[in-house]
Amino acid sequence: MDKVVITVTVDCSMSYPGFKGMPRIDDVPAVAAEYVRAIDSGASLVHHHGVHYLEDSIQEDGRQLSRTDFDGWADLTDRIRAERDSIIQFGIASARLEEKVALMKLRPDMMSYAFNVHDEYFRPDPAYPANEQYAIHTRPELEAFCKAAKEHGVKPEVESFYTGAFWNLEFIRDQGLLDDPVWTTLFLGWPGGAWTPPTEDSLLYLVRHLPPRVNWNVSVMNPKMQWRLLAMAMSLGGHVRVGWEDNPYLPDGSPSRSNAELVDEIVKIAHLMGREVASPEEARKIIGLPAAPGGARPEAAAAGQSA
Repeated sequence: MDKVVITVTVDCSMSYPGFKGMPRIDDVPAVAAEYVRAIDSGASLVHHHGVHYLEDSIQEDGRQLSRTDFDGWADLTDRIRAERDSIIQFGIASARLEEKVALMKLRPDMMSYAFNVHDEYFRPDPAYPANEQYAIHTRPELEAFCKAAKEHGVKPEVESFYTGAFWNLEFIRDQGLLDDPVWTTLFLGWPGGAWTPPTEDSLLYLVRHLPPRVNWNVSVMNPKMQWRLLAMAMSLGGHVRVGWEDNPYLPDGSPSRSNAELVDEIVKIAHLMGREVASPEEARKIIGLPAAPGGARPEAAAAGQSA
């Protein structure tokens, strides 16, 4: 069984608005510091959103999405890279294609794209208005994204909210646009029209229907079920994602003080289950990425040894 790759995702400004630990999305130094602490705790893959702003209504193209601040993305990416060795994965998987392609110029290792409909509704606290996103990603759009990713040397992260994404994955791979092993993240409990229940049966169903030659990661947006399902995923040989975006609460239900605390918890569970934690260098081999230029920074290597 491979060592477990831990992804950390800090930005909960959409999913848990009002969570007191989350800095403003444009406070790039504070967000970068959260990622650095999480890497030091054992995360090898950084899923970040840069700086972005949600549209306030459905636009003429039928979508309601986030618009990206290119300079903010560049600033956050540069700050993380300057401090630690890690795999950089650009999120906002539902963003418009032209903005995603423009962000590829920043040379992320990976970039997320939803291979199914994007329909999300976030309102965990009724004191805050709902945050909603809508987008349909056609197969020609998926082809165009994967062609651009190949040209820029960026590995796609296939976001799979239900099994229709697996069909699209195979369709696009048949065009020669996805290199093996494909990396997909399975999303459980994310509210909205693409929701899949956060249950053991759901996870088993998705895993049993995965296409061949696919490495899989799990994201659970449900504070009660997340830790149970991530443990189950690791027992099945999968990889895991934690962070304030998915769930800012510790296993006892108390709010975490940092994303590093969440990484600490999943590292502890992994060790209890006999799964070692992958360093960034090891994670690159598992995911199918080239080695980092010049090797890992000394502080990153030391952090990996302590994880």
